[in-house]
Amino acid sequence: MKILIINGPNLNLLGKREPEVYGSTSFEEFFESLKKTFPEVELEYFQSNVEGELINKIHEGGFSYDAILLNAGGYTHTSVAISDAIAGVTTPTLEVHISNIYKREEFRHKSIISKSCVGMISGLGLKGYELGIRYFL
Repeated sequence: MKILIINGPNLNLLGKREPEVYGSTSFEEFFESLKKTFPEVELEYFQSNVEGELINKIHEGGFSYDAILLNAGGYTHTSVAISDAIAGVTTPTLEVHISNIYKREEFRHKSIISKSCVGMISGLGLKGYELGIRYFL
């Protein structure tokens, strides 16, 4: 099984940015632990702060991977283009959020990408990525 994990804007700051919300582990450190937990899964990780690069990566992986885990960050609430990219590919996409978006500012309560995803995991910290992989397995 091949799973592509895509993280959007500001997630390159995990471990540094708001550790009380996002924790103190970088995603690169966490990704190494995911690979050890799931040695039978071919995992790839991509992060960008640029909307178009995220769309390109969805297009690139959206026909060749078995699953995509997507944390679109702030684009979750604003990007019709990312939602359209998810809808345009055949690989199922699961939306992941580290924080509980429904306990945050009201503008974060609306996800534009959810309608194009198979489901959403929100508020379980980095564990949400692990649970997403287990869902697809």
